[in-house]
Amino acid sequence: MTEHLMLLAPSGNRVYAADAPRLAAAELRALTVGFGLAEPDVLTTCIAGVDYLSLRTGDELTSWEVRVLSQLSAAYALYRREGDLLAPVALQHPDRYPSDLVTIQKYQGKTNEQWTRLLLNVTAAATATPDRLLDGTLRVLDPMCGRGTTLNIALSLGLDVTGVDLDSKDFQAYSAFIKTWMRQHRLKHSADESSLRTDGRGRGRQLRIEVAASKDDHKAGRTQRVIYLSTDTTDLDGLIRPRSVDVIVTDTPYGVQHGSHGDRLARSPLDLLDRALPEWVRTLRTGGAVGLSYNRHVAPRDELAALLVTHGLTLVDGDPDAFRHRVDASIDRDLLVARKGR
Repeated sequence: MTEHLMLLAPSGNRVYAADAPRLAAAELRALTVGFGLAEPDVLTTCIAGVDYLSLRTGDELTSWEVRVLSQLSAAYALYRREGDLLAPVALQHPDRYPSDLVTIQKYQGKTNEQWTRLLLNVTAAATATPDRLLDGTLRVLDPMCGRGTTLNIALSLGLDVTGVDLDSKDFQAYSAFIKTWMRQHRLKHSADESSLRTDGRGRGRQLRIEVAASKDDHKAGRTQRVIYLSTDTTDLDGLIRPRSVDVIVTDTPYGVQHGSHGDRLARSPLDLLDRALPEWVRTLRTGGAVGLSYNRHVAPRDELAALLVTHGLTLVDGDPDAFRHRVDASIDRDLLVARKGR
């Protein structure tokens, strides 16, 4: 039996950090199932006062297995245990841009970046083509993207991504941030902001970005695209091509008010999802998956699951409490993943 120990990245969120080992173990199980790997025995252990995730396998980890492990949202360092000693195993971190792309933005109500990345990983692993998460061809949609945490994480992983949000303040905040960030890091890029119109009808505004991680990537044409549509997520006809997206991941409204905008969110997101899901599913490829982060206090799991099934999706099996964790007294956060029929 071979044992590897994974050191988890620290989280800026104290509450999330307390649940990080358990959530990382659940994420690891989802990835091993999705990528068809042998599931290791996973448990948490403490060595010299430091917590690790212990992975026990029958053989040495292959390069491919290390690459999948490197995708974990909380993966920081990996070691092979040799008696009382730990031998470093190099992780193949997928991040293509400096980490401040996803950490520098601070505002009330921002979702923890590790949770957003976990949601993307688990949803991608549930698709018919999980390898696209690793080779850069996965196409991501966040149909309620707010100030763009999902957009930045997808960008950091080398993926093309589209975001949708009706809130013009969030759109302008993201546009200002990403343009400034790309200039400060001297990245080769284009960023075009314009009115969004189809058939002579005003639909809002749009931001279209093309960026390369390095000058060599730019010369070789290895660029990524970020599109932000400031429009109604329940009316996407003519804006996003049918069957063009591999994964849809989003934070549903948690039923609490964040930030300074005066709009009061509806207590339950179920009515909004019922109107939006037909538009979202239409953009999803066969074999693609939808991953929703939600608050159990305002969206009971059984009701949300029934809604996804009603709109033609198949729930992905798993422990219904594997990813459940408390954010604060008003938010009992969880995720639910469903797949579009093959």
